[in-house]
Amino acid sequence: MEYRTIEKAVTATLIEKKSEFIAHLFPIKTSEEAIACIESVKKEHRKARHNVYAYIVRDQNTSRYSDDGEPQGTAGIPVLDVLMKNQLTDVCCVVTRYFGGILLGGGGLVRAYSGSASMAVQKAKIMVMRQCRPIKLSMNYSLYGKISYILPQYSVIQQGSDFGNNVSLSLLVQEDLAEKLCNDLIDITNGQISIEKGDVLFADFSSAFKNL
Repeated sequence: MEYRTIEKAVTATLIEKKSEFIAHLFPIKTSEEAIACIESVKKEHRKARHNVYAYIVRDQNTSRYSDDGEPQGTAGIPVLDVLMKNQLTDVCCVVTRYFGGILLGGGGLVRAYSGSASMAVQKAKIMVMRQCRPIKLSMNYSLYGKISYILPQYSVIQQGSDFGNNVSLSLLVQEDLAEKLCNDLIDITNGQISIEKGDVLFADFSSAFKNL
C-alpha cells in the first residue's frame, strides 16, 4: 500500500501575455488544512483577480476545486488534473492570477493554469509513502557483515545505529517484506540476533528506491 505526496510547500510562477500565474503547492492531511491554505493565499494576494484552487485528500478520497470566477472548466479542473496525473494526494494547489490586461481565451487559461501547477509539481520533492514497520536489530559484531550485506536487498531505511557492546540498528522495512526479512536474518545468524518489531506506519521510501 502506497501513496504519493510532497515534502513541503513550494511556489512556481508563469507569465502568459502579461498575466502572472503563481502556483502555491502545499502538503496537507485534511480538508480543513486545505481550506486554511486557500484562505492564507487569498489573504496574501487579496489584490489578485483570481485565486483558483484544487486539492485532494487521501482520507475518504476527497477532492475539490474552484474556478474562482474564471470561465467554467478553464482553471480549477486543469489544476486538479495536474495533481491527479502526477498521482498526488494530501496536496492543495492554489494558483493566483494577476490579470495583465490581455484576454487569454479558454485554451490559454487552461494552458496557463495547468502549466503553472505543473511547474510547482516539478519543483516539489515527491515522497513515495509506503506502509512499513519499524524494526530494531541487536547483534554481535561478528554478524554485522552478514546483516549489512542483506539489508540493501530489502530497500530498508536505516534510521539509526549504535555501536556499543553490540551493534544495534533501527530500520524501517516495507510491511510486505518485513516478515521475510526477519526470517532471513534469523536464518543467516542461526538465531543469534534480537529482533524487535514496532507498529505499522507510513514513511517516505523514495530515497530507498533510488538506490535500486
